[in-house]
Amino acid sequence: MTSIGMAAQDNTERLKFENEVKRIVEAGNSAGITLRLLGSLAFHQHCPSRGHLQAKMGRAYTDIDFAAYKHQAAQIRKWMPAALGYKEDPEVFINTSGERMIFEHPGNGLHVDIFVDKLDFCHTIFWKDRLEKDSPTIPLAEMVLEKLQIVKINEKDIIDMIMLLLEHPWGDHDRETINLPYIANLCADDWGFWRTVTMNFDKVKRLAQNYTTLSAEEKAGVAAQVDHALAALEAAPKSFGWKMRSKIGDKVKWYKDVEEVK
Repeated sequence: MTSIGMAAQDNTERLKFENEVKRIVEAGNSAGITLRLLGSLAFHQHCPSRGHLQAKMGRAYTDIDFAAYKHQAAQIRKWMPAALGYKEDPEVFINTSGERMIFEHPGNGLHVDIFVDKLDFCHTIFWKDRLEKDSPTIPLAEMVLEKLQIVKINEKDIIDMIMLLLEHPWGDHDRETINLPYIANLCADDWGFWRTVTMNFDKVKRLAQNYTTLSAEEKAGVAAQVDHALAALEAAPKSFGWKMRSKIGDKVKWYKDVEEVK
């Protein structure tokens, strides 16, 4: 298998996204605004050796996603139009109680989504005091979690995860390693989060074996990375709440349904 149901994206279109990310990040740094990239472009940015796999496996860019802090939200809403020419959809900010901003550029047609203080979909990922751990992306641990919190994970997310697991080792800090104790501790306190993350690790391991674009060594590498992570999540001491919720199991829904913001 190479990819399923995903249209190819030419290099010109991909470069348009990548160059715009660079422009936004550099302008944000100059303005003293803390913006950290997430989503597909973050995975490309943080995987210099494996980033080519996105294009090779048919993984297209669709928008630009950033994480930000609430105390800078008002500044960002003024800065994006004034400095970069973007137009905000103010209803999104109002309807999400200030947790999300969406901007469109009338010139280049690009869409920028900014998530404030957290990513709140099937499960919630908070990034208070975490965005300073890495730049220009969110930390690698949060990059793993942003994908593995998706209950109905799809192929593009699987590709991003394969790429990241081949690029970076597990570690106990955030400097060019995936902070596994941080992930394990979060999952050990929340059975639902643990359930979704472990379920998706299994999917990544299984589906990676089907890609003809990956070598046997790469497939084995993904499997080894997943096995190491699952062992750590299993070994982490669980909270009382985790243990009580685990007794109920899948009989009660353990995740939130997600509605798309139009």
